[in-house]
Amino acid sequence: MKYLILIVLVGLLPIQPLLAQWQPQPVGTDASFRAISMAGTDVVWIGGTKGTFVHTADGGTTWQTGTVPDASTCDFRDVQAIDARTAYLMSAGPAEKGQARIYKTIDGGQTWSLLYQTQQQGVFFDGMDFWDEDHGIVFSDPVNNRWFILTTDDGGKTWQPVPETALPLMQPGEAAFAASGTSLVVQGKRNVWIASGGATAGRVFRSTDRGRTWAVSATPLPAGEATGLFGMQFFTAKAGMVVGGNYKQEQQPGANAAITRDGGQTWQVVSPTDPPGLKEAVALLPGDRLLTVGPSGTSLSADLGQTWQVLSADGYHAVSCVKGTCFAVGAKGKVGKQVFR
Repeated sequence: MKYLILIVLVGLLPIQPLLAQWQPQPVGTDASFRAISMAGTDVVWIGGTKGTFVHTADGGTTWQTGTVPDASTCDFRDVQAIDARTAYLMSAGPAEKGQARIYKTIDGGQTWSLLYQTQQQGVFFDGMDFWDEDHGIVFSDPVNNRWFILTTDDGGKTWQPVPETALPLMQPGEAAFAASGTSLVVQGKRNVWIASGGATAGRVFRSTDRGRTWAVSATPLPAGEATGLFGMQFFTAKAGMVVGGNYKQEQQPGANAAITRDGGQTWQVVSPTDPPGLKEAVALLPGDRLLTVGPSGTSLSADLGQTWQVLSADGYHAVSCVKGTCFAVGAKGKVGKQVFR
């Protein structure tokens, strides 16, 4: 279940000193991770390359690491934690090569069911999210110049395509980055957003009816062949942040974060993060602080991005936080934990 979090956009608390770094977690694999989801402070699900999944139900004291049968070619770029026994995995990659798949477990990862697979040319899943245990959404890079979007109302048993006519046309070169599992996010019972790159400016697509109809707005963040929006979170129906950069120049300084106060209709650029460079995911901490991670390091802000503090130079691709307990994941089996008070 998603936790509804309120964020105050004015009168934010000052940054508190943070001395501890990410605490490495021994998960016993060299698979690379870009997908993480928490269902409470103790329950974490992670997806990775080579069909790998990682799971803890005790806050990281012990870890279960395994592979989904017959999925060794799958790169699980998104995961949705429902509870300690139930989770979904989304495989990114060309559908023509059998890599566009969605799996589900209901027994803590002991067995996995293949819920959906397509070989439709052009499909490349980028992100997945669920409003609750039954209602979810997944999207792909454009097919016929529009996003390819599926929704489910029965816990993944069946998936229905969103009609092309409900979707705005894409710009030349526009697509999404399957970088952190947060290029698509949901909030509340019906809201969903998609972040894009690849064109001339990063754009955010939004729906208030579980993906049945869509609108789109430009952000002030740049886009290009390797540039755009990589991660996003909405903390209420109105307040959210997008982060991004250039994956071919991960340390490149410049504008890499923007906020909205009206549900994604308009966006305002904020100060570049410290460390600068590509940021791929963002999360909310207690005290209305914002945490963002990327290959260039971890940054913290207590004033909605007006200023940033270096938390760590360690590179991570994705992060998930619940009530101040955070787990982050990266390349070659890298998993870190930090508790923010």
